[in-house]
Amino acid sequence: MVESKKISLLAIYAALGVSLSPFLWFQFITTKAYPTQHFINVLSGITIGPWWGAVAAILIGTMRNMLGIGTLYAFPGGIPGAVLVGLGYRLTKNVKNRFIKYSIAFLEPVGTVLIGGTFSLLILAPLIGDVRLVGLIEKQGILAVLPIFWAGWAASSIPGSIIGYIVILTLDKLGILNTLTSTIKRVQVARPASPETKHTHR
Repeated sequence: MVESKKISLLAIYAALGVSLSPFLWFQFITTKAYPTQHFINVLSGITIGPWWGAVAAILIGTMRNMLGIGTLYAFPGGIPGAVLVGLGYRLTKNVKNRFIKYSIAFLEPVGTVLIGGTFSLLILAPLIGDVRLVGLIEKQGILAVLPIFWAGWAASSIPGSIIGYIVILTLDKLGILNTLTSTIKRVQVARPASPETKHTHR
């Protein structure tokens, strides 16, 4: 049952991420930046955990590419942020101060920019033959290009994580977030007890 709960939320996040994509994005060199992806990463990382959050990012990236509104950079640009938020929330979920508890939303840019951005520039760009990015590295050097690349991705992930933080705080205040996370938690621990075998008169 817990799987069906998470799959339902996963489907909602994937649909939301794809449907919001055309309305808020910008081109950055050969990549396309979507702040809404990072907003979804915060929601999914907190409510369904790091690994399901990563699956949501993969689904969104896949559908965006199929629709022609994304690039292969969507995968390293989405997955690490959701994973870090989810892992971080495992450490802060018992903190009483909700402003501190949900501040792990700001781990999302760490995953996106430092991990995803570095991987994209150093590994993915040469792998897929991104001539423009590879040419910039050869011309200016990695130490000159990497901070610029980080800054471009930060311009997408930081606003997205701020939106996610605000939305999470709002959902928590309304009691909606607690309902989602506690429902999943209850389903995980509440297993029907096996009835004891009793001898009856035949």
